Amino acid sequence: MNAFKRTSIVVLLAATLLLVTSSVVAAPGALTVPSFDALAKRATDSVNITLDSSILGLAAGFLDPSSPEDAAARDVISGLKGIYVRSYTFADDFAYPEAEVDMIRKQLSAPGWQRLVQVRNSKDHGNVDIYISTDQGRANGLAIIASEPREFTIVNIVGSIDLQKLHRIEGKFGIPNLSPTVTK
Repeated sequence: MNAFKRTSIVVLLAATLLLVTSSVVAAPGALTVPSFDALAKRATDSVNITLDSSILGLAAGFLDPSSPEDAAARDVISGLKGIYVRSYTFADDFAYPEAEVDMIRKQLSAPGWQRLVQVRNSKDHGNVDIYISTDQGRANGLAIIASEPREFTIVNIVGSIDLQKLHRIEGKFGIPNLSPTVTK
């Protein structure tokens, strides 16, 4: 093989390695969530939503710009890089490995993450944690981890997040309604 072909192959391999390595580095505000494939098989219900920026852009195209609600949702998702939801329900108590959920919680102790809400119910063994990731005073990630004996849910929203507007996408794209409901 001549020197030019060898050099070209080496440069191509180096560029490919650089692209692969840069894509593996998580974006600010992104969590590393296990696949939970084996867990999904044991669950009675499972939800796995992965919306990256290209899918979010595509989804925004289906929103009706003449609808104020849809226009507001489009405004919120325009700065997002991803929405990731994993939710599992089981027939038995603690059928999921709590260590994996705790591993995700541990990621939230990294610099840049700040806890907004922590709820612990020792009677029902329910836990809810809501964290925000910030950089230079700007929100770039939101994480919600809710666990109970028979279910757990992880929501990770990555990108520029305006907390004042976030409620506009509740109930859309797999994001649960977080606003308290009022009962009469």
